Amino acid sequence: MDRAEIDETGKGLLFFGKTLVHSCSLIKGQDSVFSLQTSVILERESQLAPLPGQFYLLKSAKSSVQLDRPISVYRAQESKEAKSGLRKISLEFLILQKGKGTLELCTSLPGEEIELIGPLGNTFNIPKGIKSEKSERPEICIIGGGIGVAPVANFASSLDDGSYDFYASFKTGSYGLEHVKANALTITTDDGSQGIRGMLPVAFSAETVKARGYKVIFACGPNPMLSYIQQVAEKCGIKAFISMENQMACGVGACLGCTIQTKEGVKRVCKDGPVFDSSILKFEKTLPRRQPLLEGQEPNLEVTIAGVTFKNPVIAASGTFGFGQNYRGFFDVSKLGGISSKGCTLEARDGNPGRRIVEVPSGNINSIGLQNPGIPAFIKDELPRMMELGPVAIANLAGSDIDSYVQGAKLLDESEVPMIELNISCPNVKSGGQAWGMKCDAAFEVVSAVRKATKKPLMVKLSPNAPDLIGVAFACIKAGADALSLINTVQAVSIDIEKARPAFENIRAGWCGPAIKPLALRMVYDLAEAMNTLPKEERVPIVGMGGISCWQDAVEFIMAGASAIQVGSSTFSNPNVMVEIIDGLKSFMKSHGYESISQMMGLAQVKKAAD
Repeated sequence: MDRAEIDETGKGLLFFGKTLVHSCSLIKGQDSVFSLQTSVILERESQLAPLPGQFYLLKSAKSSVQLDRPISVYRAQESKEAKSGLRKISLEFLILQKGKGTLELCTSLPGEEIELIGPLGNTFNIPKGIKSEKSERPEICIIGGGIGVAPVANFASSLDDGSYDFYASFKTGSYGLEHVKANALTITTDDGSQGIRGMLPVAFSAETVKARGYKVIFACGPNPMLSYIQQVAEKCGIKAFISMENQMACGVGACLGCTIQTKEGVKRVCKDGPVFDSSILKFEKTLPRRQPLLEGQEPNLEVTIAGVTFKNPVIAASGTFGFGQNYRGFFDVSKLGGISSKGCTLEARDGNPGRRIVEVPSGNINSIGLQNPGIPAFIKDELPRMMELGPVAIANLAGSDIDSYVQGAKLLDESEVPMIELNISCPNVKSGGQAWGMKCDAAFEVVSAVRKATKKPLMVKLSPNAPDLIGVAFACIKAGADALSLINTVQAVSIDIEKARPAFENIRAGWCGPAIKPLALRMVYDLAEAMNTLPKEERVPIVGMGGISCWQDAVEFIMAGASAIQVGSSTFSNPNVMVEIIDGLKSFMKSHGYESISQMMGLAQVKKAAD
């Protein structure tokens, strides 16, 4: 901590601790903006109360997210505690619910604990020479857009009534203006529900500044609006002070994770800001948003992989969904695009002895060991019931040696199963398993042998543990793979500290869950990027998996280059997750104007594909 941030006792000037929620309620007329009220007790006179423009880091005390969320102060009032005489700061925050962290905050109940750190950042300050008294032609202009109204409304309430004009722009309705006592208040809404219909430029421009005689602007809101305000200020030759937002980790300037590019070099939003002189800011040009599909127009979610058509790109991953029957009591399984069976070997297997699952943050480590009834029993007893469910049935074929893979493939070739997923990446067996997927030559050998044994479409499941994943993938394609799926679980270890020994009999086991999603996404992206260097006739579809737990994850994998996705361990915590992903995909495609999955596929790839 900097010397400037400690008092004479060597203790911090900031508040850090837990406090209770007094109330949390949805703002009237809004569907995702909440008012959260709480308070903190300052134990020392030297501790700081928040000033207009500053923010706190907030997180639910029972949170499942890693990072606190930076939330600007909307209202702060100081009083004295009757019994202790200590200073009490009553705080109100306006919170836009848009992710897990803010969802936890917005659903807080009175009496529940939240964590607070703050006040943080710099403040709004009126430049010298600017008049700040009540006037029919005030020199101060304040602008808020959406949730960005909170910090500027707090600043406005600290000024004399009538000493400023205030502009507020919203998508619909209005909020956060209760304490704004402006000389003139102008509201714009996208839908025309209040004030002037349209965005900020319909009510505010360079001509407005000149006509009203403003000499300084204070603003907070979405970046396109702030960029526009910067241009207006520069055109009129006046100062504009803008409150910026960025994701952050520490909030105190240590991690350097919230930096933005400026004309004066890199600046930290948490420490150098959030309030900046607009003249130094660099705003990225934003691409125009795609127009939504026409009313009544439905997107086509069908995908074709190796000649097999799936009604949507969501497939239940092998090892997490049994043979399709286990989850029928929770949701309509027929809605899925496909189901990949439990990994099946030629002979029945009992799986691994000892402990099989260890829970870890955002996932689990498991050592099931390919317990299965064997391929003959699968074909006789399980496959017919899988086929009746409706989604494309995929047989996940595992083995310990090439002969067992080949014999299993021959049996499946004579069955009705539409596709085989060749598992050369399971880390939970001592023989075979991922060994075949670790080296290019071994992968080529087993895929070539299986390819000769079956005419079925062949998708090969790759291991994230391979030193040369792209090399293994290309070897599989050369050997005859029609598609590739990745990633299987990541090899990991867990220690039982009471027994002072590894938790699993095989020591190493497979790590899965939301925590591995960034790693899986990177590998899918890398493979799609490499695939684009091949001639078109040599490319094969990619099916991405690994930590997918929501429709946004699915969109990321598809935009990275996947034709379809598989969902695994997330089904354990939310049995309905795959249906939610299908519905979310459809809604996203409609709102963003994507008529088909192919229009989204690979959009995030930066390098141009080979002709």
